[in-house]
Amino acid sequence: MAKIDSGLGRLQKRLSAIPKKVKADVQPALLKGAEDMVADMKRLAPRDDGDLIESITSTAAGHKTPAHSQPGGSAVVPDNAVAVTAGNTKVRYAHLVEYGSRSHVNGGLFAGTTRPGTEASPYFWPGYRLNRKKVAARIKRAVGKAVKGHNSGN
Repeated sequence: MAKIDSGLGRLQKRLSAIPKKVKADVQPALLKGAEDMVADMKRLAPRDDGDLIESITSTAAGHKTPAHSQPGGSAVVPDNAVAVTAGNTKVRYAHLVEYGSRSHVNGGLFAGTTRPGTEASPYFWPGYRLNRKKVAARIKRAVGKAVKGHNSGN
């Protein structure tokens, strides 16, 4: 039976061939792009008590994202990456603000009462979409500059 790779193995092999100096030279572009996204997300987020806005952050490679952050919860950011997250141990409702919630009848202690739900107030994905092309272009320029500098012996 043939092993199906879907190209991931080839990509990992190519990425492992990138010199460490080139990877290091690209880090400032990754961090600047993430900070631009964070700034726009904070501007778009609803201003209730400010806890949600304060929880929107970027995490550099090798560091751990905040516990209970969205999307995906706590994880170590891989090399050559930066993670932008919303939420932390105090703000465990970031996804509910982004997507909203439906009304429902409560059970348990308050059985029979109705929870009205909330309207969605998107801030995370619109902030991402506002920045993705600009950030991708910045990273491509940084990669090109780093590769040219590496090849010329600098």
